[in-house]
Amino acid sequence: MKISKKMKRLKNQIGKIGLLLLCFSFLLLSGCKEDEPPVISGSLPKVSDLSVKDITSSAATLAAAIVDDGESTIIEKGFCWSATHENPDKNDTSMKVYGSGNNLELTLTGLNPNTVYFATAYAVNATGIAYSPVLRFTTKTTQSEDDELLAKFVAPDYADDYASIAGWGQRSQWNLANVHDPTVEKCGDYYYMYATDASYGNAHVGHGHFPYRRSKDLVTWNFQGMAMDETPAWVKDTLNNMRSRLGLPAIANPTYGHWAPVVRKAGNKYRMYYTIVIDNYIKTGKPNTDANFDNSWTERAFIGLMETDDLAGNQWIDKGMVVCSSSDKGTNWARSGRNDWNAYFKWNAIDPSYIITPEGKHYLIYGSWHSGIVALALDPETGKPSSLGAPWDNSALAGYGTCIYTRDRSSRWQGSEAPEIIYNETTGYYYLFLAYDGLDIPYNTRVCRSQNIEGPYLDFTGKNVSISETKDCKPVLTHPYKFNNHSGWVGISHCCIFKDDKSNWYYCSQGRLPANTNGNAYSNAIMMGHVRKVRWTESGWPVVMPERYAAVPAVAIEESELTGTWENITLRYSYGNQQTSQTLILSADHKATGSISGAWSWDAGNKILTIGNQKLCVEREVDWEVSPRKHTLVYAGLNASGESLWGKKIQ
Repeated sequence: MKISKKMKRLKNQIGKIGLLLLCFSFLLLSGCKEDEPPVISGSLPKVSDLSVKDITSSAATLAAAIVDDGESTIIEKGFCWSATHENPDKNDTSMKVYGSGNNLELTLTGLNPNTVYFATAYAVNATGIAYSPVLRFTTKTTQSEDDELLAKFVAPDYADDYASIAGWGQRSQWNLANVHDPTVEKCGDYYYMYATDASYGNAHVGHGHFPYRRSKDLVTWNFQGMAMDETPAWVKDTLNNMRSRLGLPAIANPTYGHWAPVVRKAGNKYRMYYTIVIDNYIKTGKPNTDANFDNSWTERAFIGLMETDDLAGNQWIDKGMVVCSSSDKGTNWARSGRNDWNAYFKWNAIDPSYIITPEGKHYLIYGSWHSGIVALALDPETGKPSSLGAPWDNSALAGYGTCIYTRDRSSRWQGSEAPEIIYNETTGYYYLFLAYDGLDIPYNTRVCRSQNIEGPYLDFTGKNVSISETKDCKPVLTHPYKFNNHSGWVGISHCCIFKDDKSNWYYCSQGRLPANTNGNAYSNAIMMGHVRKVRWTESGWPVVMPERYAAVPAVAIEESELTGTWENITLRYSYGNQQTSQTLILSADHKATGSISGAWSWDAGNKILTIGNQKLCVEREVDWEVSPRKHTLVYAGLNASGESLWGKKIQ
């Protein structure tokens, strides 16, 4: 059983405080002898029902309850809070609550305005200390300051349809135009975003590889150039060395594709794992065209590694190959026709994601379409696996990674790719995000989780997706959709997940316009970068906000603001189809009618709107579909079927 970081901390505190209390008791009698350590037994108290009310710019009232004293009398109780980290304890600001009852209440004063605080209640008995779940709340500014902040806010004005500025000569105006398969990492004052060589009208061609841009606020991004000047020589050399060993002719001028980088900080260095795809047939080495088809599959892909000390300098040192596509079919790369999908490669070496576990272990997570997603252990010093056998040797296949996910274990060609993996220390889970289906229109995002890096990974319904107990992993986090007054978006996936300095989580991916938007037959090749805020449900699942992040001032949301008319979308999976909105009305008498019905209530401290049994995470964001754009309220939640609910207030 995996113990989360918070539980480990509690376990340590339990031991320390329990030890001190028992030693104190023994000293009153006969002293606490070093050679006779006390035996700690009994159970801890239980603290729950933490809530917040009467939030002002400088104060807030906390309440909680001790629902079980444990096996001994409560000797101390109170609250702890912090504005700097998510798991406050007695080492942070804390205050005792006096009295004999088990209902706790305390008004915190001297708080800073417009600040996020994390609070927990605690109780101590002879066994140790127990904490309630952490509650997050935001202090207000004064009402006039609130009004002024929101009145001064200016929504982003860049166009979603950037066809008129898509060319290389207009790159200074791009902001988030021409973004595909992004990865985001912080360095110094900036967030850096790197991406695949994909652009409307092939604007990137001839200018290097892996375009990147940077931002201080996650809203305004400045294009910086390309991270790689030219394809590393090792790719062609390694490819032709392998072909020579297989008795195949060398390929003089391979057709390269530069795809899907991931950038992470590792110690004092930044590592970029990148993909180079070879689009030539294995048998003859000719480029992949209908005319050249030679009844073989196309060549293997390679994942390489570059390192730098500073992202701002863009001085990368290439470290060569990390892994390549591998097969369990030996030299049988025959393909009966271009509609034969019984792939030669079992593990396809594209779409890398990189993670360092809390224990300090390094893993590369990779794979696309073929047979599934694998986790490959790496040497922390080199960033590479310790050894690899021949990629066509079935006996060496285990060295290329452990399968942690497959959409369909009976198929070698399945619509899942782009693994992105993170660890959330608050929940104690690894989360594996996946892109489903084709990238042009039907792309949608799924997620599963595990308490162990190598699985098993379970979906929202509890099914084991590491062995494919279901072909439809849930929850559905993004999906083609359409609010009113806009063409809507399709192709929303291949995401990266990252945190800012305040521990807020974000989702970033491409979003494509539907075909024939604004009369443009090629508008589906418009690829706008979307950055969206992520919230976490009570049961520890992520939800992605329906509108793009725009840094709207974090003014506290009043209950009265929720009343009115909303658009609600259920992201129910429908291959290649946009889900559209329906009307939801929240009335002042706390009744909801329309697409969701029932009584509604508002938890201001946690920013949770509850309608009947449905809980929804609410944020201030921009209504991107109206003109001019303006700030509004949005929500995201998961229904009982693992489908995201997206909402936006319109009146």
